[in-house]
Amino acid sequence: MIKSRREFLCRSGAVLSALAFADVLERFRALDALARPAPQAADFKALVCVFLEGGNDGNNMIVPYDDYNAPGGYASVRAASGLAISKSSLLQISPVSQAGRTFGFHTNMTEMQSLFNQSKLAMLCNVGPLAQPLTRSEYMSGIGHPYQLFSHSDQRNLQQTSVSSSLGQAGWGGRIADSLNGINGSAPLPIAMSLAGTSLFANGTLTRQLSLPPAPSSLSNIFYIDDVYSAPEETAIRMAVLRGIQANPGASTLAKSFSDTSTQGFLTKEVFKTEPVLPPLQSGQIDFPATTPGNQLKQVAKLISLRAALGMSRQIFFCQFGGFDHHGNQRTGATSQESLLQQLSQAMKAFYDATVNLGVAQQVTTFTLSDFGRTLEPSGSGSGVGSDHAWGNHQLIMGGAVRGGDFYGTFPTLALSGPDDADARGRWIPTTAIDQYAATLAAWYGVASTDIPTIFPFLGRFATANLGFMT
Repeated sequence: MIKSRREFLCRSGAVLSALAFADVLERFRALDALARPAPQAADFKALVCVFLEGGNDGNNMIVPYDDYNAPGGYASVRAASGLAISKSSLLQISPVSQAGRTFGFHTNMTEMQSLFNQSKLAMLCNVGPLAQPLTRSEYMSGIGHPYQLFSHSDQRNLQQTSVSSSLGQAGWGGRIADSLNGINGSAPLPIAMSLAGTSLFANGTLTRQLSLPPAPSSLSNIFYIDDVYSAPEETAIRMAVLRGIQANPGASTLAKSFSDTSTQGFLTKEVFKTEPVLPPLQSGQIDFPATTPGNQLKQVAKLISLRAALGMSRQIFFCQFGGFDHHGNQRTGATSQESLLQQLSQAMKAFYDATVNLGVAQQVTTFTLSDFGRTLEPSGSGSGVGSDHAWGNHQLIMGGAVRGGDFYGTFPTLALSGPDDADARGRWIPTTAIDQYAATLAAWYGVASTDIPTIFPFLGRFATANLGFMT
């Protein structure tokens, strides 16, 4: 029985995250949102976050082609160690706003090059956590430092909450969902869902995310209450207890939380009694790669395919793909950045194709985040070469509503101790804040202009609230 109880708790807990602990201010904001009438939407939109856990090296994801051999620049710093991508292998692109300059995607991102050239993909350059606009001289003087720079756990928090001065308790995806509380009416699934366990990004004050398994796990088998016990009479007793708590949780916060969670679990099980099946392309089945990002994004596509049947006008998804902390072996091996970027590129392209096939390419926007960028200066050399924790980074934004084929933000000057360097190793001081990135997506998603400053309290410190990369 002890083993059975453990199994029951583990399986139940894997379905939905517990209630978020939010600070007092966020609770007041949530109560205010509840007091207002729920916003109405006649269309469908979805945001899909792909978090590159570990700190993706943006310096090798996108490389200046024209200035490849500039004195003190990319090749000058990285070539001798073996960290540089060869110029001849770069996948060339010409961003509209870059005055005729040519850049190159990493060798293994052919799908991203194709989408960029089709104007379905954009790049946001040198974005990161900022408490205020910041110059090198101000940073060197100790002004405006975000909380705990270069720390994995702290910077993941800042990226996912957009709170740059301290550790946030609610993610910006969750806060966007809070602002649209009730928009999906009586739909049986919550607005925010994670394919990578419980995420901070999708955690709000009102919003309790649904944690679902990635493909190839079947969505029809995600809730196991009625098959935990082999003896029918034991199952019946446990089910009766559950139903009793659901009906009368009493004053206990824990019991109320358990009641809400288990009730949502039963609803979810009913939704997924039949496994969603993606419709085939006219020329054949969509080829999702059997990789971590491929499996997660395939599951997202299935969930989007249910939008009409479930009556959902808004969805928010969180995916996570790990292994990007390359202090060494960045260029070689099965877990190298070379391999990971190829997996990312293939999975994102397959997902975009799925949104086209489902007729929602204009209504689904996929974007990346990561802990931080990496130093331009290498760490080590030869087959073991890598890079260290840095700050500003480049992010991908994909979808039919994206003003693609272009760069947004400001591409940094690739020079050690240069105007964008926080020290002497090529740690780029962001010229665009996460707040601006997130607020631009929120505005497209349908968040009221009056709510955006509340969701992103630092936004007013920056000159531009909307970066213009969405139609």
